[in-house]
Amino acid sequence: MSVRRVMGIETELGITSAQVDTLGRPLTPMHLSGQVVQAYAAGAGPGAALPRSSGWDYADETPLRDARGYEVARMLADISQLTDVEDPTIANTVLSNGARFYVDHAHPEYSSPEVTSPLEALRYDRAGEQVALAALRTLAEQGREVRLYKNNVDGKGASYGTHENYLVPRTVPFARLAESLIPFLVARPVIAGAGRVGLGQTSERAGFQLSQRADYLEAEVGLETTLRRPIVNTRDEPHATPHLHRRLHVIVGDATMADVTTVLALGSLSAVLRLVETFPDAVPDIPLRAPVAAAQVISHDPTLRSTVETLDGRALTGLDLVEAYLEQVEEAAVSGHEAWVLDDDTRHVLGRWRSVLDGLRTDPASCAGQVEWVAKHQLLERFRDRAGVGWDDARVRAMDIQWHDLDPARGLAQKLRAAGQLERLVPEASVTAAVTEPPRDTRAWFRGEVVRRFGDDVRGASWDSVVLADERGRARRVQLPEPTEGNREQTAELLARHTSTASLLTELVSEDF
Repeated sequence: MSVRRVMGIETELGITSAQVDTLGRPLTPMHLSGQVVQAYAAGAGPGAALPRSSGWDYADETPLRDARGYEVARMLADISQLTDVEDPTIANTVLSNGARFYVDHAHPEYSSPEVTSPLEALRYDRAGEQVALAALRTLAEQGREVRLYKNNVDGKGASYGTHENYLVPRTVPFARLAESLIPFLVARPVIAGAGRVGLGQTSERAGFQLSQRADYLEAEVGLETTLRRPIVNTRDEPHATPHLHRRLHVIVGDATMADVTTVLALGSLSAVLRLVETFPDAVPDIPLRAPVAAAQVISHDPTLRSTVETLDGRALTGLDLVEAYLEQVEEAAVSGHEAWVLDDDTRHVLGRWRSVLDGLRTDPASCAGQVEWVAKHQLLERFRDRAGVGWDDARVRAMDIQWHDLDPARGLAQKLRAAGQLERLVPEASVTAAVTEPPRDTRAWFRGEVVRRFGDDVRGASWDSVVLADERGRARRVQLPEPTEGNREQTAELLARHTSTASLLTELVSEDF
């Protein structure tokens, strides 16, 4: 296959509310985020989510292991990196669709289940929006109003992540991955940015840019995700058989509301990864002189004309960089190599990638229905023209945030979707189904079905395990180290034979928890 691989998206949501505590103080984002997660678990109905008595299985988490060959000492790590420690005060649940919904760094985070194509990643990412909206409806019924935003900045200096994950063979040297990907990730916002009002981390300068995350990048390569943010993250936490796989954890992308933008972000990067894996000599040789600065130069110019320097003296635009990769991917796709099967997913991604690039070169406005930053830029420009105001106008900044509001009655992107001005790639009924049904071709099927069928007897779960109660109520861990095993074809009949986890465990290999 080519663009098909195990992948998924994690999205931290922005959150606001006018709620106060008994002393009249505003509730903290941590408290509000907990309300959201607990509201979904309480209101979604039987079998939709694990109960509060269950937890996350942290046994295989390795957040301080670095792909460059070492592990950071815990005493030297920032507290935000210690994601392998259970905190019983933090709301945390696993859903029947195989996703995780929990509080992460004072934000509600929806981590989608493992899927095997960009289109499925889009479907389950959109399902996360419906999960969040269901939680808000439950809170509203209780008289608690909360707003959620699918974005990455608050306009005041804070940034929160949308992380992508890709399964990559362990045989590919990490240094080669990093070197090959940096120029592409620097330029990818040209086709996959969500757009942002304000330049600089605190929006200290007026303007519009392509990417929500570019101004928060501070290093080329590194382990951190909330400080000294790198272009290429080095966390070596595969959530899979470690000697076979690595998980490429990408933290530079934007939360996207436009279907085509989401598919382009994941599909193009998956194709570049396949190029690195199969034709490393064909990867474009574009050594950028200053990659972090280049990311900001490209992001800050919606005209797409600014250039960045390479070490060998070339001056290239973001479009040039992205097209250099596309040309090599297109050549590989027709090479006849067994890894490059022109399935429907690959044809769709490469066709969209080419048509969007051509459109951006000739008439960027023609891409408004597909590329999110273009759509947002057009909408805000029309308002600015009517109102006669600049990019620093408070109403423009408010509209930038309102673009990402998940409430269909308020969210500007939601309204454009409903009006057909942002092209839909996944029918709404299919997204709704993904809220409760797990993907059929990964271990997420087993995880999600166990939650749905036996939720009260599931003691915990993680990406590569489920913890079940045996006949004596003892916790037993079942390992799921291979992301494409434990799928529907392999486990549907097994699950159908049992009515309890104790019975199910008689056919599974497990270990004491």
